Amino acid sequence: MSSLDGEEKVAEEVTMTMDERKAKLEELRAKMRSSTKANRASLIEESARAKMTVRDAARLERQRKLAEVLRTQTEAEDRGEDVERQKNWEWTIEDNDNWEKKKARKARRADYKFHDDAHAARRRYKKDLDLIKPDLAAYSRQKEVVLGLAPGSLAKSGSSSSALTTFDPSGRQVVPSAEQRMAAESFYRDANTLLYADNKPTEDAIDRVVGKINRDIDKKGKFSRKRLNEDEGDITYINERNRVFNKKIARYYDKYTSEIRASFERGTAL
Repeated sequence: MSSLDGEEKVAEEVTMTMDERKAKLEELRAKMRSSTKANRASLIEESARAKMTVRDAARLERQRKLAEVLRTQTEAEDRGEDVERQKNWEWTIEDNDNWEKKKARKARRADYKFHDDAHAARRRYKKDLDLIKPDLAAYSRQKEVVLGLAPGSLAKSGSSSSALTTFDPSGRQVVPSAEQRMAAESFYRDANTLLYADNKPTEDAIDRVVGKINRDIDKKGKFSRKRLNEDEGDITYINERNRVFNKKIARYYDKYTSEIRASFERGTAL
């Protein structure tokens, strides 16, 4: 049966007319043109994506978000709804509290003027505090040694007790060992402690300090305060409008008044 089917197909191909062959050829050419066009479009898109920088990507993302906000506002206005009220429904109480705290902190730090060295040092200290991420796991391990607890007990229970007095199951007080007392003295240090310079930071802590110093150096090297009109010489204006006016006047009259102004400066004017 298979041989008969193959012979019938061959017979059909032989009996195809010239018009049918031309139609099939045109169909193949159309497929080839469409695939070529799709490949070229894909190549252009990939080339444009490769040329796009991070700044361009961020700009496009901002434009996309703005378009979504405008579309949402338009749809809400068509339905007769309040956009701000609908947006506020998405916030929780914790999110609102965090937002209020952030606004209050921003208002406290809104004073960017230089007052004195103490104020500048405090501002820098507050900025550095925002970058600190404490190692709570290491803190819990040190506290377990001080309290005489089993390793991992504070991490599991989430307890924050700082009491050094412990009791056994019968209710009697357990006297802390010498090692525990030394650990407590090292952990809870005050002005009367004699322990110092015994801390050995980890490699991660050292890397964080070095990274922070390098970021500060790079930021200081890239800092450039904008100074307006620093190449214009003497200040002869009281505001921006007056500066533009004086510049226009100087364009036409400087060639006549330069000698007079130079004489006034030298003190040889008549």
